[in-house]
Amino acid sequence: MNKIIIIDCGMGNLRSVQKAFEKNGAAAHISRDTAGIADAAGIVLPGVGAFGDCMRQLEKFKLIEPILDYIKSDRPFLGICLGMQILFSESEEFGYQKGLDVFKGRVARFSGKLKVPHMGWNRLNIKKPSPLLAGLPEEAYMYFVHSYYVAPDDKDIIAATTDYGVEFTSMISHNNIFAAQFHPEKSQALGLGILKRFADAVGA
Repeated sequence: MNKIIIIDCGMGNLRSVQKAFEKNGAAAHISRDTAGIADAAGIVLPGVGAFGDCMRQLEKFKLIEPILDYIKSDRPFLGICLGMQILFSESEEFGYQKGLDVFKGRVARFSGKLKVPHMGWNRLNIKKPSPLLAGLPEEAYMYFVHSYYVAPDDKDIIAATTDYGVEFTSMISHNNIFAAQFHPEKSQALGLGILKRFADAVGA
């Protein structure tokens, strides 16, 4: 069962995530097969685009319940970018949008005074230990592309923040759930290291 499934909800460059795992010697399969998700040892949910569109795609392919059941099973889960945002209760993107509500909180847009999207390299401010952040240097920079950020109600789940006009949550870590606002697959050696530690946690 030691396999990683990258969930295909039709949004984002899934192949780039898959190739990043392959560079670490870990097999990762792109799929929207619900039986495969239920049987996976590790799940990755990437996403690029609009919050509401992503939720509609997950509903269209009947993936919401399998994802929630998987998360409750206490196996490793990694959300990337939009795949992090939809873990929260709601988003203000294009009006009120309901999320998966795994964590209480909302997704907000950066202030109009800031250049959006926030794009390029920015630094992580590590707030608490997380298996995926182990061994990172103090000056750890990751690659971001986003116009919205998560505001968790529970600050204890915040593993790292990043400064961009405001201090926003750039990574969460809680039990079996990990999620990053940045793109580890685009973040060169340090990002690949995060994916390797996820694969190691899965046993892939």
